[in-house]
Amino acid sequence: MQHYTYILKCADDTLYVGSTTDLEKRLKQHNEAKSGAHYTKIRRPVTLVYHETFATLAESRAREAELKRLTRTQKLALIGG
Repeated sequence: MQHYTYILKCADDTLYVGSTTDLEKRLKQHNEAKSGAHYTKIRRPVTLVYHETFATLAESRAREAELKRLTRTQKLALIGG
């Protein structure tokens, strides 16, 4: 099973970092579900702007933590690079 770490761009131009095993399903949840991440729920619609693929959940979660520590400028450089 593949694991993904991703960055979303929200309607208010903020960025959200997360991880999942089903990228398509998770994006749909961020945009449509009544439950889930409160941050994105109040900033819809969100757009997937970046993702990485990993073999294990541990790798994906570790990368998520790394990305969350980046500044906005660093995240934008990663997305654009």
